[in-house]
Amino acid sequence: MTIPSKDKKTKGAQFVQWFGPLLDALRALGGSASVDEATDKVAELKKLPNHVLDETLPSGSSRFRNQVAWARFYLVREGYLDSSKYGVWSLTEAGNNTHLTYEQAHAIFTKWVKVFQDKRRKKKAEEMEAEDVAEATGAVSTDYREALHEVLMSLPPAGFERLSQRLLREAGFTQVTVTGQSGDGGIDGYGVLQINPLVSFKVLFQCKRYAKSVSPSQVRDFRGAMSGRADKGIIITTGTFTSEARKEAARDGAPPIELIDGEKLADMMERLELGLRPVQAFELNYAFFSDFRK
Repeated sequence: MTIPSKDKKTKGAQFVQWFGPLLDALRALGGSASVDEATDKVAELKKLPNHVLDETLPSGSSRFRNQVAWARFYLVREGYLDSSKYGVWSLTEAGNNTHLTYEQAHAIFTKWVKVFQDKRRKKKAEEMEAEDVAEATGAVSTDYREALHEVLMSLPPAGFERLSQRLLREAGFTQVTVTGQSGDGGIDGYGVLQINPLVSFKVLFQCKRYAKSVSPSQVRDFRGAMSGRADKGIIITTGTFTSEARKEAARDGAPPIELIDGEKLADMMERLELGLRPVQAFELNYAFFSDFRK
């Protein structure tokens, strides 16, 4: 989620329209849901057309999903959503009992914009950035994610395949092999996921290193190539998946295909600390020293 600059115009905050629908979506899902489940439910409840769902930002990530993530950021601030950082969004008691009109949502937004502006003015000497405000609620500054995206896009196709191999190994897969064979129906490798001592799955994976969206026809082609050869499939891309591609991947009666888009790929690399190093930082607490000035 890209942190907006502090001079961003209020009128440009299009994500405000998703405050109420996000609360409604989580209620419909029983009060909590994964990020994808909650976002998809918002799209379903609002009957959003594909051209809205498939619109991307310059970074290649989904504009709609970015906006819903921003809606979550402000709802956490308002106390309507829990601030958990572990990939599950959940309603608080206040959020479960709240139904927001657009006007009410906009009032929440302007309230917190003023709070953030007041904090900036108060701590101007400390050169506080908007990223510090976001960090307090679990919103993640994505400066490093933009850099990560650029690095991933600069890799040669074979390099991205080897990176995907390493990612799957770190995630618990064994016997992960990159085939590197052309004319293999788009299959770039395979691996085994051991569920327990008695159950394991063979998984085929495909790597797509580009900024555009993966289409449903590409998902169907991959499924056709894996037919009879594996229990599951995984498509890993630095880009996004169209809404129809997501539906195709989860189609009833067809072999399941897991989708890892650029955002989820960054999430996994962050969680596994793969190519990313956590950095501890400190800021000076001026209030602490005030008592010693007397």
